Amino acid sequence: MQMTNALPRRRRVLIAAVLAGAGLVGGSAAPALAADGEITYTLHTEANPTADQQDAYDKITAAVNAAVTRYNNLSDLTKELNVYYAPGVPTAEGNGNGDLRFGENRSYMSERTALHEIAHTLGVNQSGGWSSNCSTGTWTGPNVNALIKSWDGDSATISCGGGHFWPYGLNYDNEWSEQNADRHVLIVAAMKADGM
Repeated sequence: MQMTNALPRRRRVLIAAVLAGAGLVGGSAAPALAADGEITYTLHTEANPTADQQDAYDKITAAVNAAVTRYNNLSDLTKELNVYYAPGVPTAEGNGNGDLRFGENRSYMSERTALHEIAHTLGVNQSGGWSSNCSTGTWTGPNVNALIKSWDGDSATISCGGGHFWPYGLNYDNEWSEQNADRHVLIVAAMKADGM
Protein backbone atom coordinates (compact mmCIF):
# COMPACT_ATOMS: atom_id res chain seq x y z
CA MET A 1 0.00 0.00 0.00
CA GLN A 2 1.22 3.50 -0.84
CA MET A 3 1.16 5.99 2.03
CA THR A 4 1.18 9.75 1.52
CA ASN A 5 4.69 11.17 1.86
CA ALA A 6 3.40 14.52 3.14
CA LEU A 7 2.40 12.72 6.31
CA PRO A 8 4.87 12.78 9.20
CA ARG A 9 6.69 9.44 9.43
CA ARG A 10 5.20 8.65 12.85
CA ARG A 11 1.63 8.92 11.52
CA ARG A 12 2.50 6.89 8.39
CA VAL A 13 3.87 4.14 10.64
CA LEU A 14 0.83 4.30 12.93
CA ILE A 15 -1.64 4.01 10.04
CA ALA A 16 0.46 1.29 8.41
CA ALA A 17 0.48 -0.64 11.72
CA VAL A 18 -3.30 -0.42 11.92
CA LEU A 19 -3.65 -1.57 8.33
CA ALA A 20 -1.25 -4.44 8.92
CA GLY A 21 -3.46 -5.81 11.68
CA ALA A 22 -1.40 -4.51 14.58
CA GLY A 23 -4.07 -1.99 15.42
CA LEU A 24 -7.39 -2.18 17.16
CA VAL A 25 -8.37 -5.59 18.45
CA GLY A 26 -11.69 -6.07 20.15
CA GLY A 27 -12.47 -2.40 19.78
CA SER A 28 -10.67 -0.93 22.75
CA ALA A 29 -7.03 -1.89 22.49
CA ALA A 30 -4.63 0.86 21.44
CA PRO A 31 -2.47 0.50 18.35
CA ALA A 32 0.82 -1.30 18.87
CA LEU A 33 2.69 1.95 18.18
CA ALA A 34 2.15 4.72 20.71
CA ALA A 35 1.05 8.00 19.17
CA ASP A 36 2.03 11.43 20.35
CA GLY A 37 -0.83 13.77 19.54
CA GLU A 38 -0.73 17.28 20.86
CA ILE A 39 -4.30 18.46 20.94
CA THR A 40 -4.73 20.85 23.84
CA TYR A 41 -7.57 23.05 25.00
CA THR A 42 -8.53 25.96 27.19
CA LEU A 43 -11.99 26.03 28.73
CA HIS A 44 -13.07 29.66 28.94
CA THR A 45 -15.05 30.21 32.14
CA GLU A 46 -16.65 33.03 34.08
CA ALA A 47 -14.77 34.21 37.18
CA ASN A 48 -17.81 33.61 39.41
CA PRO A 49 -19.86 30.94 37.63
CA THR A 50 -23.49 30.28 38.40
CA ALA A 51 -24.51 26.78 39.47
CA ASP A 52 -25.64 26.12 35.88
CA GLN A 53 -22.33 27.29 34.46
CA GLN A 54 -20.28 25.26 36.93
CA ASP A 55 -22.29 22.14 36.19
CA ALA A 56 -21.75 22.73 32.44
CA TYR A 57 -18.03 23.37 32.94
CA ASP A 58 -17.67 20.11 34.86
CA LYS A 59 -19.48 18.08 32.19
CA ILE A 60 -17.68 19.78 29.31
CA THR A 61 -14.32 19.23 30.99
CA ALA A 62 -14.99 15.50 31.41
CA ALA A 63 -16.13 15.17 27.78
CA VAL A 64 -13.28 17.14 26.25
CA ASN A 65 -10.65 15.48 28.48
CA ALA A 66 -11.82 12.05 27.30
CA ALA A 67 -11.90 13.11 23.63
CA VAL A 68 -8.51 14.84 23.69
CA THR A 69 -6.95 11.86 25.47
CA ARG A 70 -8.30 9.51 22.78
CA TYR A 71 -7.06 11.74 19.94
CA ASN A 72 -3.64 12.10 21.55
CA ASN A 73 -3.31 8.37 22.26
CA LEU A 74 -4.32 7.27 18.75
CA SER A 75 -2.90 10.00 16.50
CA ASP A 76 -0.20 12.61 16.29
CA LEU A 77 -2.61 15.37 15.31
CA THR A 78 -2.07 18.80 16.82
CA LYS A 79 -4.53 21.59 17.52
CA GLU A 80 -5.09 24.24 20.16
CA LEU A 81 -8.77 24.42 21.05
CA ASN A 82 -10.77 27.14 22.76
CA VAL A 83 -13.79 25.61 24.46
CA TYR A 84 -16.86 27.54 25.58
CA TYR A 85 -20.19 26.99 27.28
CA ALA A 86 -22.61 28.84 24.98
CA PRO A 87 -26.25 28.28 26.00
CA GLY A 88 -27.56 29.73 22.72
CA VAL A 89 -25.98 26.89 20.70
CA PRO A 90 -28.66 24.23 20.04
CA THR A 91 -26.27 21.26 20.35
CA ALA A 92 -22.51 21.80 19.97
CA GLU A 93 -20.28 23.17 17.22
CA GLY A 94 -16.65 23.23 16.23
CA ASN A 95 -14.89 25.26 13.55
CA GLY A 96 -11.55 25.34 11.82
CA ASN A 97 -10.13 28.14 13.97
CA GLY A 98 -10.25 25.76 16.98
CA ASP A 99 -13.38 27.08 18.71
CA LEU A 100 -15.60 24.44 20.28
CA ARG A 101 -18.92 25.55 21.78
CA PHE A 102 -21.36 23.46 23.78
CA GLY A 103 -24.98 24.53 24.22
CA GLU A 104 -26.98 24.05 27.41
CA ASN A 105 -28.38 20.60 26.49
CA ARG A 106 -26.36 18.30 28.78
CA SER A 107 -26.89 15.27 26.53
CA TYR A 108 -24.39 16.80 24.08
CA MET A 109 -21.73 17.25 26.77
CA SER A 110 -20.30 13.83 26.02
CA GLU A 111 -17.12 12.31 24.65
CA ARG A 112 -18.96 11.33 21.45
CA THR A 113 -19.96 14.94 20.79
CA ALA A 114 -16.50 16.25 21.70
CA LEU A 115 -14.80 13.78 19.32
CA HIS A 116 -17.19 14.74 16.53
CA GLU A 117 -16.74 18.49 17.06
CA ILE A 118 -12.95 18.22 17.36
CA ALA A 119 -13.04 16.56 13.94
CA HIS A 120 -14.61 19.77 12.60
CA THR A 121 -11.80 21.83 14.13
CA LEU A 122 -9.32 19.54 12.34
CA GLY A 123 -10.92 20.13 8.93
CA VAL A 124 -14.10 18.08 8.54
CA ASN A 125 -16.28 20.39 6.40
CA GLN A 126 -13.82 23.19 7.12
CA SER A 127 -11.09 22.86 4.49
CA GLY A 128 -10.47 22.72 0.77
CA GLY A 129 -9.05 19.22 1.23
CA TRP A 130 -12.35 18.12 2.73
CA SER A 131 -14.25 19.59 -0.22
CA SER A 132 -12.04 18.00 -2.86
CA ASN A 133 -12.00 14.54 -1.25
CA CYS A 134 -15.75 14.64 -0.61
CA SER A 135 -16.97 16.21 -3.86
CA THR A 136 -18.63 13.00 -5.10
CA GLY A 137 -20.32 12.13 -1.79
CA THR A 138 -17.79 9.33 -1.19
CA TRP A 139 -14.33 10.01 0.25
CA THR A 140 -11.71 9.64 -2.47
CA GLY A 141 -8.44 9.78 -0.49
CA PRO A 142 -6.34 6.58 -0.44
CA ASN A 143 -5.51 6.51 3.28
CA VAL A 144 -9.13 6.65 4.43
CA ASN A 145 -10.20 4.13 1.80
CA ALA A 146 -7.49 1.67 2.85
CA LEU A 147 -8.57 1.92 6.51
CA ILE A 148 -12.30 1.47 5.90
CA LYS A 149 -11.67 -1.52 3.63
CA SER A 150 -9.36 -3.10 6.24
CA TRP A 151 -12.17 -2.91 8.80
CA ASP A 152 -15.35 -3.41 6.79
CA GLY A 153 -14.37 -5.25 3.60
CA ASP A 154 -13.34 -4.47 0.06
CA SER A 155 -16.58 -2.73 -0.89
CA ALA A 156 -16.64 -0.42 2.16
CA THR A 157 -16.50 3.35 1.66
CA ILE A 158 -16.75 6.51 3.73
CA SER A 159 -19.75 8.57 2.68
CA CYS A 160 -19.66 12.31 3.18
CA GLY A 161 -21.98 15.23 2.70
CA GLY A 162 -23.76 17.93 4.60
CA GLY A 163 -20.55 18.57 6.49
CA HIS A 164 -20.32 15.07 7.98
CA PHE A 165 -19.04 11.59 7.21
CA TRP A 166 -20.28 8.07 7.97
CA PRO A 167 -19.70 5.43 9.15
CA TYR A 168 -17.47 6.35 12.11
CA GLY A 169 -18.44 10.04 12.03
CA LEU A 170 -20.07 9.76 15.47
CA ASN A 171 -22.90 11.97 14.22
CA TYR A 172 -25.52 10.49 16.59
CA ASP A 173 -25.50 8.78 19.98
CA ASN A 174 -26.51 5.44 18.43
CA GLU A 175 -23.17 5.38 16.58
CA TRP A 176 -21.19 5.34 19.84
CA SER A 177 -18.99 2.43 20.88
CA GLU A 178 -15.41 2.30 22.08
CA GLN A 179 -14.41 0.68 18.77
CA ASN A 180 -16.24 3.31 16.72
CA ALA A 181 -14.63 6.09 18.77
CA ASP A 182 -11.15 4.68 18.13
CA ARG A 183 -11.92 4.24 14.45
CA HIS A 184 -13.29 7.79 14.27
CA VAL A 185 -9.93 9.17 15.42
CA LEU A 186 -8.00 6.96 12.98
CA ILE A 187 -10.28 8.02 10.11
CA VAL A 188 -9.79 11.71 10.95
CA ALA A 189 -6.00 11.18 11.05
CA ALA A 190 -6.20 9.42 7.68
CA MET A 191 -8.32 12.28 6.30
CA LYS A 192 -5.56 14.67 7.33
CA ALA A 193 -3.09 12.37 5.55
CA ASP A 194 -5.31 12.58 2.46
CA GLY A 195 -4.98 16.36 2.47
CA MET A 196 -7.91 17.52 4.58
